[in-house]
Amino acid sequence: MDRALDPALFKSLCDPTRLTLLCCLLKCARPASVGEIAACCAVDLSVVSRHLHALRAAGMLRVQRDGRTVRYEAPAAALAERFRDIAAAIDACCGPADAACNPSDAGCGPSKNCCSPGDTHA
Repeated sequence: MDRALDPALFKSLCDPTRLTLLCCLLKCARPASVGEIAACCAVDLSVVSRHLHALRAAGMLRVQRDGRTVRYEAPAAALAERFRDIAAAIDACCGPADAACNPSDAGCGPSKNCCSPGDTHA
């Protein structure tokens, strides 16, 4: 689960402008230039470029270069698979949401990755 819950991924998604840009690219469903992407939100071009770089660094975008033009693409299938992997890791660690773990149950405990009341994890 630690590998699936990548801090860079969540950090890249915590900014509202980045989410807007990612949604814009997903809806566009094709590679788009920084100028095209900037048109979907009221943010300066340099800020858009910085946010796109952060999304790319987190593995959320692909880049294509065509001379001096850089085009960004949000690979929908790969992103969906990444989020499915996170959900699968959570299910594997903690079980399905409807099967809540009760630490007093005989089959529950440290070997089942349940936390006892008061436990904290860094």
